[in-house]
Amino acid sequence: MNADQALRALADEAGIFPEFKDLEGVIRPTGVDTQRALLRAAGFAAGSGAEIAESLDALAAEKAAALLPPDVFATTGAAAELLTRADCSWHVIADGSSEEMASGITSECRLSLPALPSGVHHLHLERRGEAQEVRLLVSPGKTPSLEQTGAGAKTWGVVAALYGLHSESNTGPGSFEELQRLAAVLGLHGAGFLGINPVHALGWADKDTISPYSPSHRGFLNTGQIAMPGGHRHCQQGALLDYPKHRVLHEAALEAAGTAFFHNAGTAAQSAFDRFCSAGGADLRDFALFEALSERHGPDWRHWPAALQRPAGAATGPEPDRLRFHLWLQWMADQQLRAAQTAALDAGMPVGLYLDLAVGARRGGAEAWAAQDALAQGVSVGAPPDHLSPAGQNWQLTGYAPRRLQMQQYAPFRQVLAATMRHCGLMRIDHVLGLNRSYWIPDEGSPGGYIRQPFRALMAIVAIEAERAGTVIVGEDLGLVPPGFREEMSDRGLYGYTVQQFEKTRVGNFRRPSRLRPHTLACFGTHDTPTLQGYLQGEDIAWWEKLGWIDADTRTRAGRQRRADVATLPGGQARGQTADGRRDSIHRALAGGATALVAVQLDDMLNVSQAQNLPGTVSEHPNWQRRYPIGVDKLSDHAGLKKTAQIMARAGRSADRRKDN
Repeated sequence: MNADQALRALADEAGIFPEFKDLEGVIRPTGVDTQRALLRAAGFAAGSGAEIAESLDALAAEKAAALLPPDVFATTGAAAELLTRADCSWHVIADGSSEEMASGITSECRLSLPALPSGVHHLHLERRGEAQEVRLLVSPGKTPSLEQTGAGAKTWGVVAALYGLHSESNTGPGSFEELQRLAAVLGLHGAGFLGINPVHALGWADKDTISPYSPSHRGFLNTGQIAMPGGHRHCQQGALLDYPKHRVLHEAALEAAGTAFFHNAGTAAQSAFDRFCSAGGADLRDFALFEALSERHGPDWRHWPAALQRPAGAATGPEPDRLRFHLWLQWMADQQLRAAQTAALDAGMPVGLYLDLAVGARRGGAEAWAAQDALAQGVSVGAPPDHLSPAGQNWQLTGYAPRRLQMQQYAPFRQVLAATMRHCGLMRIDHVLGLNRSYWIPDEGSPGGYIRQPFRALMAIVAIEAERAGTVIVGEDLGLVPPGFREEMSDRGLYGYTVQQFEKTRVGNFRRPSRLRPHTLACFGTHDTPTLQGYLQGEDIAWWEKLGWIDADTRTRAGRQRRADVATLPGGQARGQTADGRRDSIHRALAGGATALVAVQLDDMLNVSQAQNLPGTVSEHPNWQRRYPIGVDKLSDHAGLKKTAQIMARAGRSADRRKDN
């Protein structure tokens, strides 16, 4: 084969898409430069014809020698039969241990596995001096359902921006204490769950990042949301958060509290802290090590001294006291998040907290440092143009390189899943399409392209971890969705994601709530869309003009189209209604619809018109900075909450259907 054919063959072996269809239906080929960049990012040598030939030969030899594919699958508790290339002896070592679970000899190339528990087990094969270790992914057929949580077939909940919550004792960004209070309030009003933005670690040394969707590490918690005794009463006055002022006060309080703990903690508290550190293992130690090193060398490990750019080379760097302090911070955050979930369940919520798993982590952050052997290098994860962002998006986040992740036994992915599920009954996977394929944007300037991810394996791992945690899974399946993806996701038990603003028929009318996909979570909008009042008033269109994205004539046309859209919006047609009335009509329509879950934004219950985030902006719009107009202390008696709870109860969604709030 010639050079171009060899490159295409290697790209195909690596799972790189030869083309994709964009938002307008136009076929976009993946060019030669993009293929080479994506191959390098995925860990394949492809810089020359000779390197490409060597890579292809190595892959062919690996396949020829294999008795089984590197990943094989079975269903939890069910016997399975695998077909091997040749007869061999075999044994299975249990996930996370050295225990032998089963063994035998194949007959006529048939390997008969007994029923096994869930896990990523190790299947060892031997034949005439040849040996192969295979990943045996044993997973339940489905992830947990709402019914298994006690929520019934249908439920509802509230989604809030944790940073926007405040109280009489805390006028800064919302803490886990405000989360605990809000969970208790909502549970008493019949809500089944309380959703919040990601609470992943943003990084102690990073003083600039405020987006919860740009974390340093998804497997650990944002210590900026630890509640301190006495709170922070004087760090906020206006409608927007003053993060720099809060950080100064909050970090000083944390330092003092940490010092007090290590000098004065009782035996029980110290033992609990020690158990937490032991359970966290190497992953927790590496994270604390990164945090301590970042204080001296900055928040981006790519600019550190070469010897420190891997955990193994940095193990003796920082002072032990700083390591213990960062371990203690994670323990404090973990305790408080656990308390919020307990408060939610104690208040009658069958599901409790609904946490969000971000798409990836910052490329210079702790997760990229600790898991770099599993990550794509030289590319950023993003999205091509779609209805969420017609210009496309570069998120500057890490992405898993499929082969590298497989060689790590999927451990980095499992760690962030388990950590996020630990204290929630419901978890949303942001951009769940990334489990099927990722859009990588090369640093060297080539156009982006798609690479296939090990979808079956990643879905199996989601099911394994969800079963262990007892967590219901929602997959945010917006954007350019491959054929059959939603059906396969539903077959595995995951709930889809239905945003009413985007749910239109082919003729441009909104779908009736009764025609929405039943196995989904429905909401009017998200943190990336206009609020309900903002949509009705065209606030997003006004911002487009303000930022120069559209001119006055385009704004006029967009406003006319928006009024036409509202005319077909279920519950939004009635003229002359108050803001409360239109809000309640729209929520009533959603509540009576087909979807299993309905999520109402706290913004909408409070008639907030400005959005939390405007995609495509950084400093031009006050993203992630808006405080709610009233505090958590006053929400219990708020008319918007009471009315929403009443609507949901009458639609049969209340966690306590005997109450008519």
